[in-house]
Amino acid sequence: MQFQSDLVPGYLVKRYKRFFADVELSNGTLVTAHCPNTGSMRGLINRGTKVWLEPNEDPKKKLKYSWKLIDHENGHYTGVDTNIANKIVNEALGQGKISEVIDYDEILREQKYGANSRVDFLLKNGFRSCFLEVKSVTLCRQEKIAEFPDTVTARGAKHLKELSNIVDKDTRAIVLYLVQRSDCNYFKIANDLDSIYADASIFSEKCGVEFVCYGVNFLQNGIELGYSLEVIDKF
Repeated sequence: MQFQSDLVPGYLVKRYKRFFADVELSNGTLVTAHCPNTGSMRGLINRGTKVWLEPNEDPKKKLKYSWKLIDHENGHYTGVDTNIANKIVNEALGQGKISEVIDYDEILREQKYGANSRVDFLLKNGFRSCFLEVKSVTLCRQEKIAEFPDTVTARGAKHLKELSNIVDKDTRAIVLYLVQRSDCNYFKIANDLDSIYADASIFSEKCGVEFVCYGVNFLQNGIELGYSLEVIDKF
């Protein structure tokens, strides 16, 4: 997944109202960038954090920058844009990089199911199908351990319960946690931040929902699916 234009560096002044971030560019100019992440971004929004923005010349967009990366300035990065997660996974599916679902030959996006829900990907092969839900992960509170969620997510718990209802002998359901960080090797559910989501995870796993986790590789001007991460302290 390539960025649409070369990113420019700056330093975070503040993130506010979920969708906005004031950033001081390297030339001293203060700009307001779109923040494409509605989560809490716990641990990632300290003043002075180095960030990378994607500029645009689209006259229809009020904000001329979009916040894409956090630069930890130690060789590691975090991807901010949650919308990118599905693009990365879609690209990886087309390239056969996700070993758990290589047997499916049809990829459908944003398919309706359950009680007014949409699954990110519906994979098919004849009469067999797989509902694949993608969750973007940015939280890291312990060294090398990524966690989800970073705040209460009623929507996430709802999706887990609805996925539980569709599993049968011909239908799989998978939650793929995409860790948009380069400094993590393990993944766990953040039980203390959302116990309802944690309970829904336990319930859905017992019903046959599968859980997998992948990291990403940060490229010179983009992000791609990376290595598989070990799931620890399972629910």
